[in-house]
Formats: sequence, structure tokens, C-alpha cells
Amino acid sequence: MTVGTTSEAMNAGGRGTILAVDDEPDILVALEDLLEDEYRVLTASRPAEALELIAAEPDIDVILSDQRMPGLTGDALLARAREISDAQAILLTGYADISAVVSALNRGGITGYVTKPWDPTLLRNAVRGAYERHRLVRELATERALLRGLLDHAGDAIAFKDREGRFLRLNARMAARLGAPSPEACFGRTEAAFVNPEVAAAAEAADRAAIDSGAPTETVAASGPEAAQSWSQVTRVPIRDAAGTVVHLAVIARDVTEQRLLEARLRQADKMQALGTLAGGVAHDFNNLLTAILGSLELALPKVAGDARLSRLMTNAAQAAQRGAALTKRLLTFSHRRDLQARVVDLNAVIRGMDDLLGRSLGGFVQVEHDLSPDLWPAKVDPDQLELAILNLCINGRDAMPEGGVVALATRNETVRASADPNLQDPNLKPGDYAVIAITDTGTGIPPEILSRVFEPFFTTKGVGQGTGLGLAMVFGLVQQSGGTIRIDSTVGRGTTVRLYLPRSREAVEAAPIAPSAPAPAPRRARVLVVDDDPQVRHVTASFLNGFGYDEAEVPSGEAALERLESERFDLVVADLAMPGMSGIDLAEAVRERFPALPFLLVTGHAEAARIPADFAVLEKPFPSADLAARVAALLAPKG
Repeated sequence: MTVGTTSEAMNAGGRGTILAVDDEPDILVALEDLLEDEYRVLTASRPAEALELIAAEPDIDVILSDQRMPGLTGDALLARAREISDAQAILLTGYADISAVVSALNRGGITGYVTKPWDPTLLRNAVRGAYERHRLVRELATERALLRGLLDHAGDAIAFKDREGRFLRLNARMAARLGAPSPEACFGRTEAAFVNPEVAAAAEAADRAAIDSGAPTETVAASGPEAAQSWSQVTRVPIRDAAGTVVHLAVIARDVTEQRLLEARLRQADKMQALGTLAGGVAHDFNNLLTAILGSLELALPKVAGDARLSRLMTNAAQAAQRGAALTKRLLTFSHRRDLQARVVDLNAVIRGMDDLLGRSLGGFVQVEHDLSPDLWPAKVDPDQLELAILNLCINGRDAMPEGGVVALATRNETVRASADPNLQDPNLKPGDYAVIAITDTGTGIPPEILSRVFEPFFTTKGVGQGTGLGLAMVFGLVQQSGGTIRIDSTVGRGTTVRLYLPRSREAVEAAPIAPSAPAPAPRRARVLVVDDDPQVRHVTASFLNGFGYDEAEVPSGEAALERLESERFDLVVADLAMPGMSGIDLAEAVRERFPALPFLLVTGHAEAARIPADFAVLEKPFPSADLAARVAALLAPKG
């Protein structure tokens, strides 16, 4: 066996490979001389050597074999070669070997034969034609393999149609989407054979629009019942022939349900953030109003002590204002603007400690069940606010079960993994470890059109006077402010599950703090400067201080306060946090710089975006006079 001088490197550069088989060395030399300018030529003088070479060289394009050879005739050699190679075959034969040609056609799959002695031009053309056929066959096989791999392993549903909408090829995902038993069952049929007429008509119209436009089109469509809709993004790509005419259509359907749900969650998060900003501003204004109302009522009540009817009316007004103050606290929690008294807690212990409270609040027709994970991770959260959140959710469950039922409280650990696709990552739930509290009821469930709005402040489906619409908003604010999120799943007629995700804390569980006793008012007389841009709040604060026995002075701004401090002596400054121009924090910092020994008390209706330094004394609005008295006395008390 000999090998022609053409190198493998040249073959790698795009030259085809020809195997010449003949038992006469002179003929092999002649064939090599004739073909080596265009091809890499391999030669073999015996059929057995040729078969070994064919097995070792998978890239042979054409086998050129003599018919009459010792040991194995050419037609038999080519039949054996067909079993291990896809090379094209040409038989060299004399005029008397027509029977061998017929045998080679039947057994060896030859694409042509050339008689001896050959015409060089005729032989070159025969080899060139065989080589081109082999190249095209391999390219076609590669394209078929690529297409089959794409169809079989793509995550999308893919189909190819003709201009009339009949399926030519499709993958199993598309067949399943159509409800067909297999891809083969769809060949030659249209979508109308598998889906309802409305869906089929819409698909036919979209197919026709893509074919008529000659350009790819993309649509997004929903399917299924509203409570469990799935969404598909369908891309249609017209396929043209060599003349530029659209002859086929590729249809690619991608399930984008999860992406749509995450987009909806992101839109909901943006909306809740905007509502939170609005709620924070509203709560600030309400707290100013309530401070003036509650303070005025507290100042006025002693003056009408002899009039029982008037005292009762004013007490009722004060109680109503206190309920308004409770509502504003919920608004501030929702808007992330109320500082939580967070500490590391055992969530199971919080839930167990609510047994009596839940029993009294839910009534005898509702059964409370526990399924608490014994190895639950601790979380850092305001336990009082968490109790209120759980109570709100349990009461909502009770209200959804007018005939009674079960409210189940469960806890578990969950590790949230990062998604390989950032677009599929829940923006409200970062990767990490979470302790999860689930509250499940067996009630009426929440319709889908309402489910997306349940966390909006003041949105309620309860009757007038039966709900404020702030319960779930407060829960949402609590978990968001604690670094977690909330998820709600509901099925009409089957019940609702609300899950609170709270980030795992690596710190030890903290004991509940002991509330310090309020200090008594300072016995000495002191001068207090009251700074507030709201005249009603300023007057109430000053009146309280006057009643405690202090000398008070009022100014409407930080700038005016600094002017008074430059010319007069004061023992304490009480200033509002949110004021136009110079804020309370700006004033406090200026006072610290100019009068470092002068105590300062900030009064606020909500925590600003710029957090108050931890070493600043703060009193939240609305406040009773006793709280103000205690804070002032503490600040005026002798140090040490």
C-alpha cells in the first residue's frame, strides 16, 4: 500500500481525498498523476489493504476501484466499503464487464463507472462529480443532524410549516403544546387539527402575516384560565428559496410565564414603593395634625372637669385621635419610614406566645394548628410588629371562613438560589437563607383580579367600618423593612397561603429588653426653646412645657432658633425634624458645634430618608404630655 505525495495538511485546507485501488502499479501511478493536482490521492494495490485504509481514513470522499483484482473483485470491494464508509464509488472496468457494473450498482452503490482505457477528461469529470455529490451529501447530513439536535434538545417548541400551514418538521415540545401524541402525527396537518377553531384561526392569521411581510414577527399570547394563565412568546421566521420566494415558515414558541410573573412582581414592587413614599408623606402630615388635636384635648380636659357631658365628648374625641395615630403608625411601617425595634428572635417562640391572643381574637369557630420546624433559623425582626402582622393575617383568614375552618401556622427553613438567568430572579427575594412563616386558611380564597392589589394601603374588600385596608400593607412594610419579602398564593374556594420570608440571622437570639421606668420631671426651673414650623404643634408643645413648670419660648424655623440662641440663654432645645430650609438635624448639628453643652430633643412625625444619628434624642409624634415630660426631665437631669 502506498500513499500519494499530497499531504494531510493540504487536505485540511479543503482538498478532497481520493482512494485509488488497482493491482497494477502502473495504473495507480497514472491515476495519481491525473488527480493529484486537485485532490489528496491515496492508493492501494490489494483489496484487503484498501479496506484497512478505508477503516482508518474516515474522510475519504471517492473510491476509484478496478474490477478485476486477485482476492476480491471491485464490485465486492465496493459493497464491503459501503458498510464502513459513505464515500462515493466509481468502478473501473473493461467493456466485457457490464455484469460487474450491474452488480456494483446493486451491491456497492456506485455512482458511475469508467471503462479502460479511460479518457482523462471523462475520468476527471466523473471523479469531480462524485466528489461534489459526496460533499453535498455530507453537508446535508450535517444540516439534518444540527436540525435534529436543535429540535430534540431546544427548550422552545419549534416547528417548520409550508405556505399552507402544514407541518413539515416539529419537535416533541411543539407536539405536546398542540396536544398531539407525537411529532410524526402532525406531519402534513395544520394546527386546526389539534386546537380549537379560535386558536387555530389566530395562528393561521399570524402565519399569513409573517409570510406576507417576509420579515420575522413576534407575538405574546396568553392561554388557559385566568387564575392559571400561561404566556408564550411566538416568533415566526419566513424561509426563502434560492429565488427569494417565501416557501416555508419557522415557528418558535417560548414559555415566558415565569418571566411575565416576575415582571408583574417588579411592577408591583415599584408601585408599592411609590405608594410607600406617598403613605410616608401623608403619615407625617397626619402626625402633625394628631399632635395638635391630642395635645389640645389633653390641655383642655382639666378645664372642663366639672362638665361630665363635655368631658365625655372630649374623651371620645381623644380616643378617636388615638386610633388615627395607630393608623399612621401602620402607614409608616408600610412606607419603611418607621424605625423598627428589631432584635434577633426565635420565631417559633413568638408564634407559641400568641396562642392566647389568637384564641381570643379568632373565636371558637376557627381552629389554630401549628407545624413548626424544630431547627428553624433565627431572624432579626421587631417581635411586636411581627405579632401584629401574624395576627392581621390570621384575622383575615378567619374573615374568609364565615362558617369556621382551620388557620395553620407553619415554619420552615429555605435557601433561595441565584437564578442562572438574571431576568428570572425575583427582585424582591435575594439569594440567601430565609426563615419562612406560612399562614394558611381554608377559606373562600382571593380572585386573581384582586390578588394583585391586596397589599395596597386602604384597599379592602370588607364592608364600611369593617376594615381599614392597612393590615396587609403593614405586613408588607414589615417584611420589606426587615430585608425579606412576602408571597401570597390563593385559589378561589380552596383557601389562601401567605408566606413571610425573613433573612436568617447568624447572631444569637436576644432576650427581650426591659423597659426603663420614666424619670420624674426635673425639679429645677429651666428655659426651653421650642422650634416647629407648624404653629399649632408648636403651641401645644410649648403649652405642655409651661404646664410642667418650665419657661418656654417659640420660634418657627431653625434660622430663627439660632438667632435666639445667640442672644439668650436656654437650657434645652425641642425642635421638629422636618422643617423647610434648615431641618431639625441641621439645627441640631449647628447647636452641637456652637453650644456643645446644650441638650437637644428632636420631635418627628416620621424618620427621614437620611437616618437620624443614633446619639440624637428623638420623640415620635403624636406624643402624650407624660412622654414629653420624661424626655425633657432626662435631658435636663444633672450628668453623672
